[in-house]
Amino acid sequence: MASDNTSGASTPKGRRNDVVAAEKEQFGGIKFGSAFFGWLTAIGLTVILGAIATAIGVGVGAANISSANEAANQATGNAETIGIVSGIILAVILFISYYCGGYVAGRMARFDGVKQGIAVWLWGIIIAIILAILAAVAGDQFNVLSSIGGAPSIPVDGSLLTASGLIALAIAVLVPLIGAILGGKAGMHFHRKVDQVGVDHQSGRTT
Repeated sequence: MASDNTSGASTPKGRRNDVVAAEKEQFGGIKFGSAFFGWLTAIGLTVILGAIATAIGVGVGAANISSANEAANQATGNAETIGIVSGIILAVILFISYYCGGYVAGRMARFDGVKQGIAVWLWGIIIAIILAILAAVAGDQFNVLSSIGGAPSIPVDGSLLTASGLIALAIAVLVPLIGAILGGKAGMHFHRKVDQVGVDHQSGRTT
């Protein structure tokens, strides 16, 4: 059984690799259509998880604060801690959301999971740029991504040129990229398992 997992054209895995290589040559490459649906998944999940996190945060805050003075003191004393925790939560939300988006794109495209993940991320950047241009020309109300916590957006009011703004941008750009790539690879890997079952079945019929 161990030899079945080694590479080589005479083994099941080798035959699968040959089949996948031929299929990839014809159907591989970035599929921007699949990536767009992956981005829709990512942005939708970002909204849902962000709303859940906000609801939990508001509920916990309300339960722990008994007066307006206590609220003011707690907000002042814990501002830095809250900022760090919020950043971590945001990074987790973005990673999960774009991992799922990359997975959708990888499953739909079947090949080049890393490229599909990058394409999901590129859709986010491209749309953010388009909306930022619209906001600069027609008004900030068109920069709709600014209302979605963690969604890659480009401020048009100069707020990006602050330390916190740069950190937030780094989180909103790098974390989704990593998550989408890993998700794309996972989505593609599902098809390799399916391909292997097909090759094993064919080998069983011909031997």
